[in-house]
Amino acid sequence: MRHNKSGRKLNRNSSHRNAMFRNMARAVLTYESIRTTEAKAKELRGVVDGLITLALKNDLHARRQAYRVLNNHQMVQHLFDVVGPRYIGGMGGYCRLIKLSQPRVGDSAPMVIFELTKRAEKAVEEAPAAAPAVEAAPVEEKVAKPKKPRAKKAEAEA
Repeated sequence: MRHNKSGRKLNRNSSHRNAMFRNMARAVLTYESIRTTEAKAKELRGVVDGLITLALKNDLHARRQAYRVLNNHQMVQHLFDVVGPRYIGGMGGYCRLIKLSQPRVGDSAPMVIFELTKRAEKAVEEAPAAAPAVEAAPVEEKVAKPKKPRAKKAEAEA
């Protein structure tokens, strides 16, 4: 019985599975988008989300934990300096799965594109600051007339 045993085996032993997820996590952080099977992508989501959560902590212990998974100092530095700050203020959901219409040719496995999400709110905040200041011709402003107080307010004040 598989009581309280989470995760898919993916027809691999544990060391092969761990190595595969480490390689896939490195590829996602390097290219920010990979094409893989749906089952692998759903399991990889937890690994990559965990790494980005470590990057948001940004302390020495988190860097060491990320190094245990990535096993590459340059990848850890990229994770903490480039990828992590992109998701400050986020509450998870750093990855997106886009299902492809065509299954894999050899075995008809459902395929997906696994990619890191782009945070729209940061792009919106940076866009006005990056735009050059262009002076436009002065526009006439309409002055609003003061409104008359309503009868109920006038009675209450009296």
